[in-house]
Amino acid sequence: KGHHHNMVRGVTFPMPERRPFVRLPTDVYPVNYGLRLKPDLIDFTFEGKLEAAVEVTQGTNQIVMNCADIDIITASFVPEGGDEINATGFNYQNEDEKVTLCFPSTLQKGAGSLKIDFVGELNDKMKGFYRSKYMTASGEIRYAAVTQFEATDARRAFPCWDEPAIKATFDITLIVPKDRISLSNMNVVDRKPYPEDHSLVEVKFATTPIMSTYLVAFVIGEYDFVESQSSDGVTVRVYTPVGKAEQGKFALEVATKTLPFYKDYFHVPYPLPKIDLIAIADFAAGAMENWGLVTYRETALLIDPKNSCASSRQWVALVVGHELAHQWFGNLVTMEWWTHLWLNEGFASWIEYLCVDHCFPEYDIWTQFVSADYTRALDLDALDNSHPIEVDVGHPSEVDEIFDAISYSKGASVIRMLHNYIGDEDFRTGMNAYLLKFQHKNASTEDLWECLEQASGKPIAAVMNSWTKQMGFPIIVVDQEQHGSDRVLKISQKKFCASGPRNGTYENCPNWMVPISICTSEDPSCTKMKVLLDQPETTVNITNVAPDHWIKINPGTVGFYRIQYSSAMLESLLPGIRDLTLLPVDRLGLQNDLFSLARAGMISTVEVLKVMEAFVNEPNYTVWSDLSCNLGVLSSLLSHTDFHEDIQEFIRDLFTPIGMKLGWDSKTGEGHLDALLRGLVLGKLGKAGHKATLEEARRRFKEHVEGKQILPADLRSPVYLTVLKHGDSTTLDTMLKLHKQADMQEEKNRIERVLGAIPAPDLIQRVLNFALSEEVRPQDTVSVIGGVAGSSKQGRKAAWKFVKDNWEELHNRYQGGFLISRLIKLTVDGFAIDKMAAEVKSFFESHHAPAAERTVQQCCENILLNATWLKRDADHIHQYLLQRKAPPV
Repeated sequence: KGHHHNMVRGVTFPMPERRPFVRLPTDVYPVNYGLRLKPDLIDFTFEGKLEAAVEVTQGTNQIVMNCADIDIITASFVPEGGDEINATGFNYQNEDEKVTLCFPSTLQKGAGSLKIDFVGELNDKMKGFYRSKYMTASGEIRYAAVTQFEATDARRAFPCWDEPAIKATFDITLIVPKDRISLSNMNVVDRKPYPEDHSLVEVKFATTPIMSTYLVAFVIGEYDFVESQSSDGVTVRVYTPVGKAEQGKFALEVATKTLPFYKDYFHVPYPLPKIDLIAIADFAAGAMENWGLVTYRETALLIDPKNSCASSRQWVALVVGHELAHQWFGNLVTMEWWTHLWLNEGFASWIEYLCVDHCFPEYDIWTQFVSADYTRALDLDALDNSHPIEVDVGHPSEVDEIFDAISYSKGASVIRMLHNYIGDEDFRTGMNAYLLKFQHKNASTEDLWECLEQASGKPIAAVMNSWTKQMGFPIIVVDQEQHGSDRVLKISQKKFCASGPRNGTYENCPNWMVPISICTSEDPSCTKMKVLLDQPETTVNITNVAPDHWIKINPGTVGFYRIQYSSAMLESLLPGIRDLTLLPVDRLGLQNDLFSLARAGMISTVEVLKVMEAFVNEPNYTVWSDLSCNLGVLSSLLSHTDFHEDIQEFIRDLFTPIGMKLGWDSKTGEGHLDALLRGLVLGKLGKAGHKATLEEARRRFKEHVEGKQILPADLRSPVYLTVLKHGDSTTLDTMLKLHKQADMQEEKNRIERVLGAIPAPDLIQRVLNFALSEEVRPQDTVSVIGGVAGSSKQGRKAAWKFVKDNWEELHNRYQGGFLISRLIKLTVDGFAIDKMAAEVKSFFESHHAPAAERTVQQCCENILLNATWLKRDADHIHQYLLQRKAPPV
């Protein structure tokens, strides 16, 4: 899909059969959907009545709509001022999720009304109109009826024109038990007893603005809420499970601060009278931006002042910021087709950081962006099996697959680069023009470029096309010479490949339009010069640079590329890591680039280990976090060797000084980032078997379990991880008991993620079986299995075998959704022998997972890259680790 050749070096994938996909015909389109739904929360079915005002643009005797897992009972068409015409046949095309209504005579051009009575099921697949399990205070199991329509599942709740560009207004009425809360996009305008059954009420909601089907939502269940008013007069509510209203306060605060921030940023007010944020028990994604009724996983919305850790607060703030940004960018202006999904997601994934930075400057969130999104996107996009930001998609299973790190993280990264290239003021002017021009309509990537080009006078489309229409990114190769008081830089670009430089010349070697900034040691935080590199190479002259000053490319680590400095330039930059004169984000970027070059075989991994040792004075959380991540990758790679213990020792040595400095207990005056850093460092030391850390973790764990001294939330993950990693069956039993007793989903998830650390094979098996048990919510099974795979060599083998043995159940559970891709990636990405790539490939050839096709190819490629890396560098690394601790002669 989008690759002319589908090669993983040595493994050729057959190109999938492309189903000829056709969008809906345009001869009939909806103007308004009048929708009545009556869900049955006991039998898990629902009845529906649709009365749609439609416009026939040319005479036809059939109407084609989307429809899936719905049975139509009757359908008729009433032309304006004419007689009702009953449909004589319903022709279902199940594979294409379409139905054709056939009429005995031609429907004439003009307005009319389409009436359909239908029934459907409240499924348990977390998509469409589905059921979500919860427990009442008394321990009774009940079900809520909730929706998740993006991308293509509104058609599971009612027959509709389920494409983002076919917008209409919606009048929704729900017939529900009178003791339940019912919510939809708009406010309630009427609520009256249902004549045929007095235990039910009929709840009517106000007419929505013109909107896409995928943003329609309804929820029927039992909830408490907290409420507030934003400074611009919007009613904001956060709905929580019964008895947990208190846990909605943090999100409420973020939402009420965020709405006015966006209104101000976009210069466009929020267009609905209210917005609800609601926590749903069984929820596949993190959250969904339904207009006026945003749904969330509990862990992405609920915060308990005592039992939530700093990283959970930060996560909630980001997700709330992301979903609220969509209320403008996505909901008010919608992408014309899923090819432009990245516009929605990339933009929201960028601006969520802007919003959190506004609400919580103390989070230093933009540095965290580099570690969380930017480097993740660079890693994925260096693969041969990456894809461009803009992908031609058709069939629903192809749409599911583009909700990935390219759409979100690379999307956000190139928008951050663009914002930096344009400047904030022109950027906002262009955004405002775009929103006003296309409000209540649909737009494509080109439309945004045009508005930004007019606002800035810069060649936005030309620059950005090179980042969105071709996959990958360049590596910028830099060398320098001193000429008197001037420094002359030679800068060139070529495509960066995870497998290293390609031999020979490419035909049509890809080029990018690369905005390049340059700073010097004179003022590391200030850009001294900007150039737009629009050809393969160029020379740049920087005046007045003393010979002993260093030069740094890409200050702020904003440009989406990697850098290879000449060895002399690199040597001059390294002291800036030790003495902290380089900015945190640049210390991080330098290390991350080097790590990536080592994996690609362009430098030796030993060089990177030496650079890592220079971080011994590092104070910054995010820099440590990225370093820790890369060491985790290396540790996982070396688990395939007999010197795994030596890299553990390296990790202990690197993290001990900062561990000693921080200690176990928070000190007065510490903030958010200190809490994050302490958790990270103690977890790293504990996992690597640092003796004092392990003993203290066991002591504190015992007190926690006995109820003598409850662990602060920020220490729980590291302590749980440490005791499990060095634990036995008693430890596992205790953890499972804590899991059962946990009242908060956050705590359950915290435990689920680390259970895989348990070392004994029989206990690993117990954890895997637990993953599929009733105790674990369906969306969380993936992180339990992933935790096993990521914890050890044994775990990786066991998890892969478990996935194969339970494939039917897992695939059935997640169907086409993106959770199946995540499961596959977490399970097999860490292997490092060639034959595993072949095994993974052949398994998925006989067990089809269309929504994970590209993920499987990426994983096979990663396995081969790991194997090559290991063969190439293992001996050097081993030698270095040995001589590191040899006594000096």
